[in-house]
Amino acid sequence: MLDWMAWTWPTASFFLIIAALLVTFTTLAIKFPEVPRKGVLRIETTRGDRLFITLLGSAFINLAWLGAGFGPQPYALIVCLVYAAAVFRWV
Repeated sequence: MLDWMAWTWPTASFFLIIAALLVTFTTLAIKFPEVPRKGVLRIETTRGDRLFITLLGSAFINLAWLGAGFGPQPYALIVCLVYAAAVFRWV
């Protein structure tokens, strides 16, 4: 089923999760409009902005984890989840 682009299940699930996040955040923005807020960075951000900052930062965390050879990659997920919680709380 995934042969048309030589995707693996982890790759396909990654993109499905990103798509689900986008749909969820779009639905939330429509049902519960949000006023931008200022956090630690002193820039106005919405939920979508914080999601983008989280995804971008998580990509860099994973790349640094691989480059530094810290060990199994699933531990980087824990770091990314802590980072995501911090972004959505304080940014």
